[in-house]
Amino acid sequence: MLKKARLCFFLFFFFGVFSSALAQKPATGSSNGKAQKAYEEGVRYTQGRNFDKALAAFSEAVQRDTAFGEAYVRAASLYRVLQKQEEAYQHYRRGLPKQPVEAGLSTDFLSYADLSFERGQYQEAATYYTHYLKFNKKGSRLFQHATRQLNNVQFAQKALQEPVPFKPQALGETVNQFGLQYSPVLTADQQALLFTARQGNGPLDHEDLYLAYRKNGQWQAPVGVSKNINTELNEGAASLSGDGRVLVFTSCNRQDSYGSCDLYISYREGNEWSAPKNMGRNVNTAAWDSQPSLSADGRTIYFASNRKGGQGGEDLWVTRQQEDGNWSIPVNLGPKVNTPGRENSPFLHASGNTLYYATDGLPGMGGLDLFKIDREKDGWGTPVNMGHPLNTHRDESSIFISADNTTGYYSGQTTAGSKVEVALLQFEVPEVWKGKTISSFAQGRVFDAVTKKPLKATVQVYDLDSASVITQQVSSDGSTGEYTIVINQKQRYALYVTAPGHVLESRHLSATSTTAPLALDFYLQPLNKGAKAVLSNLFFDTGKAVLRPESKTELDKLFQFLKANPKIRVEISGHTDNVGQAAANQKLSEARAKAVVAYLVGKGAPATLFEAKGYGHTQPAASNTSEENRQLNRRIELRIL
Repeated sequence: MLKKARLCFFLFFFFGVFSSALAQKPATGSSNGKAQKAYEEGVRYTQGRNFDKALAAFSEAVQRDTAFGEAYVRAASLYRVLQKQEEAYQHYRRGLPKQPVEAGLSTDFLSYADLSFERGQYQEAATYYTHYLKFNKKGSRLFQHATRQLNNVQFAQKALQEPVPFKPQALGETVNQFGLQYSPVLTADQQALLFTARQGNGPLDHEDLYLAYRKNGQWQAPVGVSKNINTELNEGAASLSGDGRVLVFTSCNRQDSYGSCDLYISYREGNEWSAPKNMGRNVNTAAWDSQPSLSADGRTIYFASNRKGGQGGEDLWVTRQQEDGNWSIPVNLGPKVNTPGRENSPFLHASGNTLYYATDGLPGMGGLDLFKIDREKDGWGTPVNMGHPLNTHRDESSIFISADNTTGYYSGQTTAGSKVEVALLQFEVPEVWKGKTISSFAQGRVFDAVTKKPLKATVQVYDLDSASVITQQVSSDGSTGEYTIVINQKQRYALYVTAPGHVLESRHLSATSTTAPLALDFYLQPLNKGAKAVLSNLFFDTGKAVLRPESKTELDKLFQFLKANPKIRVEISGHTDNVGQAAANQKLSEARAKAVVAYLVGKGAPATLFEAKGYGHTQPAASNTSEENRQLNRRIELRIL
C-alpha cells in the first residue's frame, strides 16, 4: 500500500512524467537501425496518446537492442502514468543505469527512487534520490519529499545493520485456521484472545470477530465472539478491556452509522454479550473512525480517524467515559504523536504508560512502521521506531504486548510451502520494545457476606502516590461476581469495592517487583446494624494521630459513602497492637478515631452521624505474634450503629 502522504506526489508525477514522456530527453539512440525505428514509432504513438502501441514499440526496441536505455525509460514513464508500478520499476531498473546522469531525467530518477524504496531496494533508492536532488531546487515540495525519503533510506540501512532480536512463532493451525487473521488482543491474564478473521484471503471476503481461549496452556479452537455482534456485515479492528467484559469494534455502513466506519461497544454479563451500540455522535463522525484500543478498565479508548481537525490524513484520538456513563468528545493526541502522514493501529499497554502505533510520518523503513512512545509527566514523550525485522518496507500494524512485558502478539506474513498467509504470531518481547511499566493483575470475586451470592459491584483503584488519581474502575460480573484489575509495579494503590445496600470495603495494595497475579475476594456486609469494615488506607506516623496526606483518598471515599447513605450512623474506632503501655495505646487509638471524624465533619458531614472511640489493643484482629499480624491490628474501623 502507498502512503496517502505521497498520493499527491504521484498525481503530480503522472502529469509530470506524462509531459516528460512527450518532451525531448537526452537521446543516445541505438546503433541497431530496427531498434531505433521501433523507438521512434513508440515516441509518435505516445504523442498520439496510443499508449498500448507505444509500449509495444518500445518493447520491440529493447528486444532488438537490450542496451537501449532510453527505450526502457520511455516505457517505464508510460507504465508509471498507467499506474502499472511493477512494470515501471522493472523497466527503470534496466534502463536508467544505461543512461547518463543528466537533469532531463530527474523526474525519472525520483520515480525510480520511490519505486525502489517501496520494494526495500534501499541502495538503489539512495542513488537515485541523490541524483534527483542534484538537479532540483531546494524548497519545492518534491525536493522536500526526496530529502525526507533519503533520510528514510539512511534510517532503513542502519536498521538493517542493527536488527532487534526477534523470533516470532505462529500460534499454530488451531488458531490460524482462516484465510486471514489479524489484530490480536488479549485479556490481562492472557487466557482469552480476540482477533479479526476473514474466511478467504481477499479484501472482499467476509470479516468477523473470533475468540480463542487458553486451556491447560494450549489455545483452543476459536469461536465467533457472539451472534449479537457478528452479522452479515463486516466486523473487525476490535479491542477488549483487561477483564474481557468490554468490547469495542469497528463496523462500516450500518443503518445506524454516522459515516463510513463507526465504533460500536458491547458488554459481557456472564457468557452473553449485549447487542452492540453505536458509540454516538460524540465519538463517531461522518469520517472514518476505526481501530480502537481500550484501556485496561475499558473506560478510555484510543482510535484512528481521518476526521477534520487533525495533524494529517489519519490521526490518533482519545475519548474517555464520564461519570454519567457518556463518552467525551475525542481529543487529538497532538503533534508529538500525530504527523502530516498517517497514524493508525493504536495499542495502549495495560499499564496505560506506553502507546504502540503505526505511522508513515516519521523516519522508517517504508509504508507504515510500528513505533512505541512512553507517557511522561507532561504528556507523551518521543516516538521510537521499533526497528528491523519487525518493520520492513511493507505496512506493519496490530501489535500487542502483554501486561508483564514478556510476550508479544502480532499479525504477519508466514509461508507454508508455496502458500503465503497472514497469521497470528507470538514472540518474546525484546528489551527495547517493552513498555515503560511492568504490570500484573488482581482477580477475584465479590459476594454478599450474608447470602454468599455474587454481587454486581463497582471496583475502583486509586494511585496513592499521584494525588489520589483514580486509575481504574471496573464492575464485577453480576452473575459470577468476577472482576479483574491491572496493577503496575512499584505503585501503591487504594482499592474500593462498593455495591448498593452494602458497606464500603477498602484494601491497600503495594505492587512489588513480582508479576505474579493476586487473588482478592470481597465479602460486602449489608447495611445492617453492627456491620463492620476496616478502613485500610488511613495512614499515621508511628505514635501520632495526624493523618498523612495519602489518607485523603480514603477519607473522601468514606465521605461519599456516607453522603450516599444519609440515614445511617457510624462508629469510627481506633485500634492498636499490644506494643507499649495500654493507657498510651488507648489514648492514641481514640485520638486517631477523632482525627478521622474531624476530617469528615470538616467536609460537611453532620457531627451527629459519628461516634469516635478508641479500643487500644483490646480488640485485636489477629494474634500479636508477628509484625504482619501487629500491622493488621493497627487499624481504623467503621461500624454501622
